[in-house]
Amino acid sequence: MMLLEFDERVARFEGQPVNIPLVGVPRGYTPDVLVHYRTDPATGEIRKPFLTDIKHSDELRRNAEKYAPKFRVAERFAAENGWEFRVTTEKEIRIPRLANLKFLREYRNIEPHEQEINHLRSTLEQCTDQLSVADLLSYVAPSATERLRWLPVIWFAVLHRIINVDMDQPLTHSTLLRLHGSEQ
Repeated sequence: MMLLEFDERVARFEGQPVNIPLVGVPRGYTPDVLVHYRTDPATGEIRKPFLTDIKHSDELRRNAEKYAPKFRVAERFAAENGWEFRVTTEKEIRIPRLANLKFLREYRNIEPHEQEINHLRSTLEQCTDQLSVADLLSYVAPSATERLRWLPVIWFAVLHRIINVDMDQPLTHSTLLRLHGSEQ
């Protein structure tokens, strides 16, 4: 859910959105999540809603026969509704982006001053719009004590997309920072 919450392509998502009747299963089958997407700004297209069930890959292997009828009925139900259906595993969830979001959520409740955010923006603008975390810290904070004060402000700015990073790479002091909207 955290990955979906921070995915700019996602308009909204629903947990356990539908119950699909399934012969031999009194309570039917309830997939985990339905994702609705925003219009792609580059193409103007909207991706089909995505219905998914989340399973560990080991569990899928062990229970392949048990899940096969559920997944077939979900694929049919999704197609009838103009959606896609696919099973999602830990391989698509336990990725650097999730680790980064878990790290960054610790900075969601700090309240930096507007002038601090503006100072980060202007420093990045003056330095060709891209610096590592360590380099930005050295520009805005001359002492170790100051760096300790500024580092949460930087991570807050990343979390709130004031500053962009490649969220698919682990966040470190070498991570390159860019102003929101600047080219990569």
